[in-house]
Amino acid sequence: MRIRPIITTFFGIAIASGSVFLAKDHIQFKTTAPGSSSEADLVEIFVARSEIAFGQTIEKHHVTKHAWPREALPAGVFTEIGVLVPDSRGQLRRAKGRFYPGEVMLLSKVSNFGEKVTLVQKLGENTRAMAIEVDAVTAVGGFVTPGDWVDIVLTQGANLDLRAVTILQNIRVIGVDQQSEELSDQPEIARTITVEVTPQQGQRLALAQKAGTLSLTLRTLDGVEDEPMEMVRLRDLLQEEGPVEKVEAQPTVRVNRGTETEVVTIQRNRPESEEATKGAEPVTELESRNQTDAQLSPAVETPGVKPRVRPIEISQNSAQ
Repeated sequence: MRIRPIITTFFGIAIASGSVFLAKDHIQFKTTAPGSSSEADLVEIFVARSEIAFGQTIEKHHVTKHAWPREALPAGVFTEIGVLVPDSRGQLRRAKGRFYPGEVMLLSKVSNFGEKVTLVQKLGENTRAMAIEVDAVTAVGGFVTPGDWVDIVLTQGANLDLRAVTILQNIRVIGVDQQSEELSDQPEIARTITVEVTPQQGQRLALAQKAGTLSLTLRTLDGVEDEPMEMVRLRDLLQEEGPVEKVEAQPTVRVNRGTETEVVTIQRNRPESEEATKGAEPVTELESRNQTDAQLSPAVETPGVKPRVRPIEISQNSAQ
């Protein structure tokens, strides 16, 4: 029995086993190294554990910790519970908007320590909140909700002096009756609509409410350039004549040629060039008619006009 093949076989098995162990260690190193680095890049932040309503105080049982990638960390997050929820109940923060479970707690969506949350927090810089009295028709059938943008139209006058004009454009609705949360998408018939306006717009709006009826027009979500709107009057809508163009009746002349009769239309308001080229034809027909009538009726002498006499030869034969 030869020993060399047996030694070669064992040597090959040893090399294969060593290769397997080396590959296994390499793979384990590759998989464990990113895990340790990713754990080092995670930051624990606070998110909402349960739903928090608008204006509700934020307490410890309302929030929980959640690991978040450091590179994708939003601005204004809370990493310490003491910064979000103080120990004193009189200094508790309130939610400026509704929080849903799992939503990140942000500094921009919570109030300061002990601050009340009202409609004032929704106003921009140097703006005012003003209410408008509406009904189902003037409020777009109840489809206007907080967060929408509208135009305001004033209707004033009576009878034929009734007129309408758009007084304000691109106005934000911040409240419907006593509801100011921007989460309702169901139509609701409201009695008042609260809008955000500048001080100058507020003055115009106050005068307009006393002058007539205000109506809201809901704007599209697409960007639209605002342009000055002209006033529309009722008399502009009521037209005395219909949209069909009126055709003026033209005078006609009947021309008799023996047993044949022809009706000729005389055109009115012709240009001078057209009258020079086409005006001769009706005159010729009229002259032929006059000549025909002259043979059938006795001539009438007109003062100051010398009649033109044409000799006529008459011959008779024995049969006549």
